[in-house]
Parts: sequence; structure tokens; C-alpha cells
Amino acid sequence: MKEPSSLNQNWKFWFQRDTIVRNLEFFQNFIVVFLCIGLFCVMLIRLGEMFLSLLQPINFQAITSDILFVLILVEIFRLLMIYLQEQRISIGAAVEVSLVSALREVILQGVVDIPLDRLFGVCTFLVVLGGLLYLRVWMFQRFDAIETSGNELLTLPNTQARSGNRHSRLDRRSSSIKQYPF
Repeated sequence: MKEPSSLNQNWKFWFQRDTIVRNLEFFQNFIVVFLCIGLFCVMLIRLGEMFLSLLQPINFQAITSDILFVLILVEIFRLLMIYLQEQRISIGAAVEVSLVSALREVILQGVVDIPLDRLFGVCTFLVVLGGLLYLRVWMFQRFDAIETSGNELLTLPNTQARSGNRHSRLDRRSSSIKQYPF
């Protein structure tokens, strides 16, 4: 029979923060894997339906809608893959999915049939998403420039690199940039 102290230690192990976080991440990854499998099956079904619809008289709006829907599913699948690999959500992939989804809805309804206020809303939404993509690219360029200048400082001899306060700040900033998640 086990001693009460070993049972007590076992219970304490299960309620440690690291154990709880590790177990929750495992279950979360398990759910994401099932989402990926389900999404892949939906993509195959939609592709089959799209090819079967080509046997009937061609409806360009429906075919375009199906193609864009499959592209949205592919982007969501890619977003889930990035999450599984890096344990983070990719801002770029999420914005791209939103862009294609908004454009799909506009194509489905037709620009002429959309009320003016709704069209302005969609345009504003697209401009904001485009701004987010531009901001993301700008931030990458900015951080790469800072990282490059920080690496140049690291190659200098220690006495020169540490001589100025500005250089030591860039040195610290360079190490934190590598950890910045996008």
C-alpha cells in the first residue's frame, strides 16, 4: 500500500501550473488536429460538388463562389497548420482569410445589388484589412532593420559596442525582437 505522503505528492504534481498548462495545450492541439481533419474532408466534398456542377449548364457566379470558398477553406487549413507548428495564430493568414471572405460575399451578391451603406461598410472593412497587411509588412521591415543594426553592434569589439548608452539599448532591443510573435 502506498504511503499517504506519496499520494499527496502525486496530487500536488497534477495541480502544478506547468503540468496543467502542458495538459491543456495537448488537448487544445488534439482539438485543432480534429478540426484540420474535418476541414480537409469538407474541402474534398466541396471540390467534388464543384466538379459535378460543371456537368450542368455553367453558372459562373456559383463556380466562382465555390472556388473562393475552397480557397477560404485552404487558408483556414493553413492557419491551423501554422498554429500547430508554432503555437500562435498568424496575423497575415487571418487577415487574408478575412479579405477573401469579404470579397466572396461581394461577388456572390453582385456589386450592383448591394445597398450603398453596406457597400461603404465593406469598402471600409477592406481598407482596414489592407492597412493591417501593410502595417505588418512595415513592422517586419522595421524590426529587420533594428535587428541588422543590432547584429552589426554585436560584431564590434566589446569596448566599442558598450561605449555608448544608445548601443547597449539597441543590443537589448535586438534580442527581444527575435521573440516578437507575428
